[in-house]
Amino acid sequence: MRAEAQNTVTKIEKSLELLRQRLDWETAEYRLEEFNARVEDPDLWNDPEAAQKLMRERQNLVDAIDVCKSIETDMNDNVEMIELGEMEEDEEVVKDAEQALVALAVKAAKKELEALLDGEADGNDTFLEINSGAGGTESCDWAAMLARMYVRWAEKKGYKVELQSESAGEEAGIKSAAYKISGHNAYGWLKSESGVHRLVRISPFDSAAKRHTSFTSVKVYPVVDDNIEIEVNPADIRIDTYRSSGAGGQHVNTTDSAVRITHHPTGIVTTSSEKSQHQNRDIAMKALKSRLYQIELDKRSALVNEAHENAGDAGWGNQIRSYVLQPYQMVKDLRTNFETSDTKGVLDGDLDGFMGATLAMDVAGKSRADAQSDD
Repeated sequence: MRAEAQNTVTKIEKSLELLRQRLDWETAEYRLEEFNARVEDPDLWNDPEAAQKLMRERQNLVDAIDVCKSIETDMNDNVEMIELGEMEEDEEVVKDAEQALVALAVKAAKKELEALLDGEADGNDTFLEINSGAGGTESCDWAAMLARMYVRWAEKKGYKVELQSESAGEEAGIKSAAYKISGHNAYGWLKSESGVHRLVRISPFDSAAKRHTSFTSVKVYPVVDDNIEIEVNPADIRIDTYRSSGAGGQHVNTTDSAVRITHHPTGIVTTSSEKSQHQNRDIAMKALKSRLYQIELDKRSALVNEAHENAGDAGWGNQIRSYVLQPYQMVKDLRTNFETSDTKGVLDGDLDGFMGATLAMDVAGKSRADAQSDD
């Protein structure tokens, strides 16, 4: 087998090894047998919520086992085809099998990355909030660019995107926007995007064509499942209604139906500006509970945060990423040092490389934190 094909096989084998480690392969089949036995219990559906959770956990395990077996089978089949083609000197068969191996290596690497999404709320839907920083029109335009970037990323993933609220900039862009993004592992993917994003470019709003630096904050919170209890004391919140306005005069409510909830102990403010005031109360309360749940998650992961603190301060907190469009083209994550010169691709939603690098760093940080707690 040619050296290039052998290198591809080695990559696939490494991905398989890591997938099996994350799955605890030696006990996977035994755990599946336990799930199957519990599924056959005639009293299972006496508690529908618990039954649905069990079925989801079982299906996730089945899918993970099937992925490992499928990748291994496809790898072995293509290796056999290459060997057969080389024996019969059939170059076309060899090339087809080599191309199939390359595609399989990409699939295995993707599955390996997805296997890192095993946090408590990683599988949940997510809320995404974007807030422009100081700088007027320039920062509002940057906030709108980031909003478009994340919407495009979510759409490429096949996720459902719902605009919860939006405040338009005075001349261009947006002051703020909040989205609910629904799909498997939506929070797990997006959680690493929380932080300050910095843009350097020649401003299209500056007649002197000077270079400007803008900052926008991104905040990500998991949508809280119904089985997660988050208590909110009515005495701790204030609920206000107001008339909302959308970008460019669109989606303007003719009644004071938009809702703002302020949580006094934490200072958290959540809003929603759909047509129904009742619906807005529900959306804003769910967003508040998600924010409070995120605070709890942050407390639990304190050791991990200490292992790799975000670098750089700007505006509301730590800067995580720089997007430089002038005088050169570069997007660089300041936590992982992952970078690319394909700024257009990134702003069009190509973010998996950045997210993957941060996920890998989080796993390494968690391992170090666990090791420290064992000492």
